[in-house]
This record gives sequence, C-alpha cells and structure tokens, in this order.
Amino acid sequence: MIRPPLPRWLAVPAVVATAFLAVPLLAMVVRVPWSWFLALLTTTSAVDAFWLSLRTCTASTLLCLVLGLPLAMVLARSHGRLATVGRVLATLPMVLPPVVAGLALLVALGRRAWLGSRLSLLGVDLAFTTGAVVVAQTFVAMPYLVVAVEGALRVAQDDFDVVAATLGASPTTVLWRVTLPLTAPAIASGAALAFARALGEFGATLTFAGSLQGTTRTLPLEVYLIRESDTDAALALSVVLVAVAVVLVAVTAALGRSWGTRR
Repeated sequence: MIRPPLPRWLAVPAVVATAFLAVPLLAMVVRVPWSWFLALLTTTSAVDAFWLSLRTCTASTLLCLVLGLPLAMVLARSHGRLATVGRVLATLPMVLPPVVAGLALLVALGRRAWLGSRLSLLGVDLAFTTGAVVVAQTFVAMPYLVVAVEGALRVAQDDFDVVAATLGASPTTVLWRVTLPLTAPAIASGAALAFARALGEFGATLTFAGSLQGTTRTLPLEVYLIRESDTDAALALSVVLVAVAVVLVAVTAALGRSWGTRR
C-alpha cells in the first residue's frame, strides 16, 4: 500500500530536531584533543573503568536474557488485569529516576534491609560490590529487552508455532525449535538495547554500588568524577561511550529491518 506524502512543512521541525540532537554530540567530538586521545584512554583509572563496564554489562545483559525473555513471552500471551500489572512493573524502571531505582535497590538489598540482611546470613552481600553494579544495570536495562521482544511477538503474523503444536510438538519443543529462531532478530535487538542502557547507567549504580575504582566505578562514573579535574579525559571517555552506543543502535536498527523482512 502506497502511503500519502507528508506535508512539506514537517521538514522544518524535523531538521531542527535533528540539529538539536546532533550539535551537542558534534561539539563534544570537535572538542576532544585527538592528539592525546589514546593517552587519555590508557590511564589506570580509565582502563579499570572500561574493563569493569565491559564485564558488568555483559553479565547484566545475560541476566536480562535469562529473566526478561521468559517474562516477555509470558506477557505476550497474557491478557487481563494481571497481565496489565505485569507490563507496568516490567516497564516502570524505564521511567523511574535512576537515583530512585538505586535507592529502591538499596532499601531492598542493602546489608540492613530485610531481604539484604537475610542474604548476608547466607554469605551474600550485594551492596557496594561488583555484584551490585550488575544488579543495578539489570534492573534498569531489562525493560528494554522485555518491551522489544514482547512487541515483536505481539505483531508476529505467522502461525508456525500453532502448526508445530498441531503436529504433536511439545510446548518446550515449539519454544526452542520455532519461537526462539523466528524471534531471534528481535531478541538480539532487545539485548543490544539492554547492553547500551546498562553501559550508560549512572544514578542507580552510584546509589546502590558506590564508586570504588576497579570494583564499582564504571565508565559513566569515571566521566562524572574527572569532568572537572580533567575535562579532556572526560571528553575522551565520553566519545568512547557515544561510539559504542552508535554501534549498538545501528545493530538494533539492522536487526529491526531483518525482523521486518522475516515478517
């Protein structure tokens, strides 16, 4: 179906919006002292923050897949009030102020909290540890995977799972052999978004995990701490974060087109 053309005047606010988004990023790129770029990225604190972010974001993305993927599938097949409540809870961290998310985690899982104190008896102390970083990142990032996968499952028009079930395949077989392969682009897209969100997490991490070099100080925290004492280093690290985000968004867009082609 051929869609009617848009009004030409929409191009003006569209260009303004593009400039509004692009100019600050371009200004930052221009401001970076490129001749010192590698030296700024190879300081001890920067390297520690980079590897910590890489490890924790990978762990949190895997945790998002383990927990968020089943949740998305259940929500996609559910209706009624309980399903509505589930969707609200699944998406709420997307709109919560990050510091509120961190405070919620702290009062739930801190050493003096009801649940946290009982975990401590089992030898599990999360607050202000690397594990706390993973938990904080998962809390704020999992909704992005859930929304992406649930939306893809809801708009899917194929009946391959129904055909497989009528041919005698068990629900588990249908899940592994039909549903997951067909929704793989959407799952990968959601995972990329979750990784990007985890990489940029700041407020919840600072509140729940603190800022200890090599233990809980991720790249965004490192940028925040050095922004006044070493602006050039902060800009260099920021450019790295922007570059990774651009790659992840591009991957997400490509996977989205792949999902549309499959449909």
